Amino acid sequence: MSIVLEHLTKRYGGHPVVNDVSLEIADGEFFVLLGSSGSGKTTVLNMIAGLTGIDNGRISLHGRDVTWLPTQERRVGFVFQNYALFQHMTVADNIEFGLRVRKMPAAERKRWRNELLELVGLVGLGQRMSRQLSGGQQQRVALARALAIRPDVLLLDEPLGALDAKIRIELRRSLRNIQRELGITTILVTHDQEEAFELADRLGVMSFGRLLEVGLPDELYHHPQTEFVATFLGTANLLVGQAVADGVQLGPVRIPLAAENQPPKEEQRVQVLFRPEDVVLAAHPEASTVPQLGYGVVEQTVFSGSFERLRLRLPPLPGVRPIAPPVAFGDDTILVEATRQQEEVDHLPLRPGDRVWVGVRHIHALAHPGLQFLILTDGSPQAQAALALGGQLARLATPVP
Repeated sequence: MSIVLEHLTKRYGGHPVVNDVSLEIADGEFFVLLGSSGSGKTTVLNMIAGLTGIDNGRISLHGRDVTWLPTQERRVGFVFQNYALFQHMTVADNIEFGLRVRKMPAAERKRWRNELLELVGLVGLGQRMSRQLSGGQQQRVALARALAIRPDVLLLDEPLGALDAKIRIELRRSLRNIQRELGITTILVTHDQEEAFELADRLGVMSFGRLLEVGLPDELYHHPQTEFVATFLGTANLLVGQAVADGVQLGPVRIPLAAENQPPKEEQRVQVLFRPEDVVLAAHPEASTVPQLGYGVVEQTVFSGSFERLRLRLPPLPGVRPIAPPVAFGDDTILVEATRQQEEVDHLPLRPGDRVWVGVRHIHALAHPGLQFLILTDGSPQAQAALALGGQLARLATPVP
């Protein structure tokens, strides 16, 4: 393994910002660490680079324990969001900076610098000052400078976050091509899901300092194990239903589970996920072959180029509780997000206020976590009463078959 993290923990003021994170990343893998602001993902990157100390845990890079080594001895390349270039230097001097520190001979330094300029698409710009370049060009220089020292590991801290959308798309493709060509193990930190899906061999999702799930992008999108990952990755329709022998019961509707989905125990409450692209809309229930959730009202339509996004409102389903999209407090209706290709839009045009049958192609079930809490007692009669009440609440939250 290129990178092994074992039980990494970092606290600030007694508060854990990275909480017992363990992870293994293979040689040549492009790993993306995804999470919202404050989730701890950048702190993990800084710990690997040696820019931030650790409170507990161990870091190994290519079999070397680097937990307590200074940054310059870890052989890592780091690219920051704000480029961090030397503005008084030329592009060539920026790229060569680390090589000069390592006392590489001038001829070899020049040859490798020119190779890097070609690799990142900046041939002929070596003598320009950094401040004369566009944001996208400066980020390419930062990448070339990080690669110049031939690092064992490349660490990227939201390197495309400050760029406009079109340049981000171009640089994503360049970055992936460069990483594949060099075969360098790379960790990218981002909160941009599109960026994560496009670049990652595998990705990990962090929240409040914990690494919740790790897997292939399509697996985490279609078959998440936790509510947070289900709702964080893309748009989610998430309901709480009831497990039955052959699938899940959502009100009067029984929907079978996909073969790869482990069926939950009967009588267990389950969280049911279906993505907007899984929703099928029809003018009449007979026009669709998928299970129908009900007859809904179109609340919103949004043109998004090659597809249309819709939000629909369904009447309440007995025994079903919506999680996402959330509804107003006291509202027992159900909101559903849907997407349609343009040929579907042409076949069945819809506007806000129209009514339409809402069906679902397939679903993914998450085991409902139930209610978890801790009761501390001193053995007194009052404490026994608290234990009894706690047990009753737990049984009501998660029925036992």
